[in-house]
Amino acid sequence: MMQNYIQNAREEMLLRNYSPKTIKAYLGAISDYLSKYPDGAGRLDIGHVRQFLLGKQAKGLAPQTVNLCLNALKFYYGDVLKTSGRIDLKFAKRSKKLPIVLSRQEIALIVDAIINPKHRLMVALAYGAGLRVSEVTALRVRDLQYEENIIHIKGAKGNKDRLTLLPDKVKADLKALLAGKPGEAFVFESERGGRLTSKTLQLIFIRACRRAGITKSATFHSLRHSFATHLLENGVDIRYVQSLLGHQNIRTTQLYTQVTKHNLSKIPSPYSDF
Repeated sequence: MMQNYIQNAREEMLLRNYSPKTIKAYLGAISDYLSKYPDGAGRLDIGHVRQFLLGKQAKGLAPQTVNLCLNALKFYYGDVLKTSGRIDLKFAKRSKKLPIVLSRQEIALIVDAIINPKHRLMVALAYGAGLRVSEVTALRVRDLQYEENIIHIKGAKGNKDRLTLLPDKVKADLKALLAGKPGEAFVFESERGGRLTSKTLQLIFIRACRRAGITKSATFHSLRHSFATHLLENGVDIRYVQSLLGHQNIRTTQLYTQVTKHNLSKIPSPYSDF
């Protein structure tokens, strides 16, 4: 019986064209909740929902993860079961940690530390275009518009399309790598053919950081953080940066203004007055 409810939730998300990543995350949260509270499969109990979320917080899960669980249950009861009751619970407070940003020199060291040309190109393009790891693995030959210096990102986070920069510096290497490949082929295929996994790219990046002697706790996503920060440091209008990143809310992009160095470097420390 419970599997029927899970299947209904899956089908509702498919009808609404939710991304595979969102479907997987929501179904995981719903299944987890129903395994703890089987009676909740057909009826809403706010007390159980509260205890479920408190349990997630007690385990030290990130606020974003707790919010995802809350959204998943709101979707299940509101859009799948269509219950009349509301889950009137406040969202967990989001972490205010600043993103890990790599300097231009550190980016160069990381890229130079990668021996495999294809792997080096993946990291360089991720930084130069501000791509998420999933966008790098999903990139197809037809998405590259060489004449316009544009990459057409399709079905990105939130199932949205956007345009971003195709760095002139990597165009020659991309053309050499992709010569003769059809438009529907992945730009970066695995050794066996087909799409690379995000885990593979993460490992490539981590190993390159170690070889380059980078001590920051950077991840592949730090390349995207660095792209945004460096554009702002170069004086690019924040609205353009928002568009290139595909942020729906300008406040998300404004976070990078806190880690730009071009303003901080002009402020003298009071210690210099001694």
